[in-house]
Amino acid sequence: MKRKIELLAPGGDIDAIKAAIAAGADAVYCGLNKFNARNRATNISFDDLQGILRLAHKNNCQVFITLNIIIVDSEIPDLISILNKLVNTSINGIIIQDLGLFYLLSKYFKGFKIHASTQLTTHNEGQIKFLSKLNSDRVNLSRELNINEIKALTKVAHENKILTEVFVHGSYCLSFSGICYMSSVYSGNSGNRGRCSQPCRDQYVTTPAGKNYPLNLKDNSAYFDLREIAEAGVDSLKIEGRIKQFDYVYTVVNTWRKQINSFYEQDKLIDDNSDLFKVFNRNFSNAYLKGDLNKEMFIDNPRNHSIDHLSEVNEYVTNRELEKDEMGLYEEKEALKAKIENKIKQLSIAKVPLIISISGESGTPLKVLVKTPDNSFTVFSEVNLVDTGTDVLNYEIVFKRLKTLNDTEYHIKQLKLDDLHGDVYLPFKELTSIKKKLLFILNDSKEFVDPIFVPRLKKYNSERIKPALSVLISSKMDLELCDKTTTDIYFQLPNGLKNESAELIDLFQRNKKLIPWFPSVLIGEDFTSAVEFLDRVQPKFIVTNNTGIANEAFEKGISWIAGPYLNIVNSYSLSCLKDNFNCSGAFISNEINKEQIRNIKKPENFKLYYSIYYPIVLMTSRQCLFHQVSGCEKNKIDNTCIQECEKSASITNLKNASFIIEKSKRNYHKIYNEVNFLNTDIVTDLPDLFSSFLIDLRDIKTETKIEMEKLGLIELFENLLNGNPDASMELNQIIFPVTNIQYQKGI
Repeated sequence: MKRKIELLAPGGDIDAIKAAIAAGADAVYCGLNKFNARNRATNISFDDLQGILRLAHKNNCQVFITLNIIIVDSEIPDLISILNKLVNTSINGIIIQDLGLFYLLSKYFKGFKIHASTQLTTHNEGQIKFLSKLNSDRVNLSRELNINEIKALTKVAHENKILTEVFVHGSYCLSFSGICYMSSVYSGNSGNRGRCSQPCRDQYVTTPAGKNYPLNLKDNSAYFDLREIAEAGVDSLKIEGRIKQFDYVYTVVNTWRKQINSFYEQDKLIDDNSDLFKVFNRNFSNAYLKGDLNKEMFIDNPRNHSIDHLSEVNEYVTNRELEKDEMGLYEEKEALKAKIENKIKQLSIAKVPLIISISGESGTPLKVLVKTPDNSFTVFSEVNLVDTGTDVLNYEIVFKRLKTLNDTEYHIKQLKLDDLHGDVYLPFKELTSIKKKLLFILNDSKEFVDPIFVPRLKKYNSERIKPALSVLISSKMDLELCDKTTTDIYFQLPNGLKNESAELIDLFQRNKKLIPWFPSVLIGEDFTSAVEFLDRVQPKFIVTNNTGIANEAFEKGISWIAGPYLNIVNSYSLSCLKDNFNCSGAFISNEINKEQIRNIKKPENFKLYYSIYYPIVLMTSRQCLFHQVSGCEKNKIDNTCIQECEKSASITNLKNASFIIEKSKRNYHKIYNEVNFLNTDIVTDLPDLFSSFLIDLRDIKTETKIEMEKLGLIELFENLLNGNPDASMELNQIIFPVTNIQYQKGI
């Protein structure tokens, strides 16, 4: 018998969740009102959750809760409070991004199944092993991977007892998830906080290639690729769409359910996907899955493609024919919507009512009879009632002790004390014991967990720190800086490492002062080459923005620093890295502001780093960003593009905000902010916190002008760190225009 693959559906609100269940989803993922990566969705309350769990489990559907954003220190108490509630529910898993939350779950809340969010950009085997050490049960693989890469990573995941899921339908992101800062910098709405304003979908000034929406991708649909995905060993098919309405969710889930059933029951695939075009879509592409990254992935219109699809299929001769079918589609959608609405009305998330009868008298045990619509049971106190004590048993006292039952899938409809004779007393701890017995029975023999206390992290008082300066370069032309300055020199390694590894190994072996700086994305052979690089060079320490390399460094005993694109924003993330991977230090994310940084407590013998000057990378994409902007003679990316292509362009949206598109040799395409980040204030705002401040002197052209050679610039930044009162003013005069908006706003 074939291994069954899970169909995982989105649930942005109660009706969408009901629709997913009615359409045959095996699991649904949904967010509470806080801490989830779809802030624009309606989401659900904790009280709703209990009824949803009852309904879903009754229909053999699992429920996964999304807590998949980065979390700042001031929010940790609220997060712990939510976890203490969730631990006594029957949820089937928690989807997370934040490394601090991984730490809390694995150390204090061990009963949860942990799902690694797509926001962690998981695309190499080292990252799978990293997540395994953090007790992940499942990982959502990067959307950019092709089927062969998915198959290879799924094999590694299964060897490490981790399940894999892939997105098979819904919106594509142009950027690798988790390392897109375009919305954060441009509008103050961080994608890592579930607030992405989707500037990639905006209209721009018409490009030389004649496009108005140059960053707008078609939607993802792997509807005809089910066989290949199943054969790759993938465990779950994930549908995107937590901001979509119930009719969208029902239609897509129902269509995929039929495809899966046909595959397993008849060993054939349905070749008609027309129902998927009847709900919101931007046309469809499976190009990432096929490894065919072509310009047809883009569509120059972010709006619903349903009507356009009618025209493409039917090739109308007259407008009247189109209008007739357009009206027919509208009527069909309204009829379907009404039909689905009727179906979900039949599904109730109401809690199960309890009628509780209390009886007994002095010298006998307290008897608690519980009746549900389908069942009844009785529990007794371990000790007898007595006629003396502190608080006489009455309705108020008993209800106060039992009201926790209302936080479950049940609610107390009636509480009867008619058969409780006389003024009698029972110790408080005995009432608590009865409550736990009731919860144990009602929750299918699952023990009630008392609130878990998470101790506050200790703040280590260190001596005054005199911060050092570090410099990031990526050109061999800048190697002379190694001899002319005493600062740490980091050298940026490329994404496309495989064809340059021998040359780079030789470069680092000849220049012992260079410190390797690993990028966020290293896929397939590029990751293998990066591991070989570590083995051959044996650096004393490295900086890495890729958790796969972090795991390799840990296993090889190489000291490592967490880079700025690992999105570190809280104290528990630091403890996670230090305790689990012997990390020696970390860059704090530039997304957070002064007060959010001030709250961070570093572990003992751990160093903090911060980037005070750099060109702001807004996104990194595996797709070619020049197809729709300046045009390209190639219709798709081939083996030479990543290695050899070197060009730049700019785009401007209708609000007159410009962005720089840059492609350098052996790297993926990137979008940069128009001006660079410069934050000299942090040096005096937060003294004795950072061991080192980084300046990025790579040759990335933006609108920021620098009226000084690199060596002189280094000296001026050193003056700033040495307390020269004029250095900040000089830097802001020499480097302009600049921004430090994220340091002001935070997340």
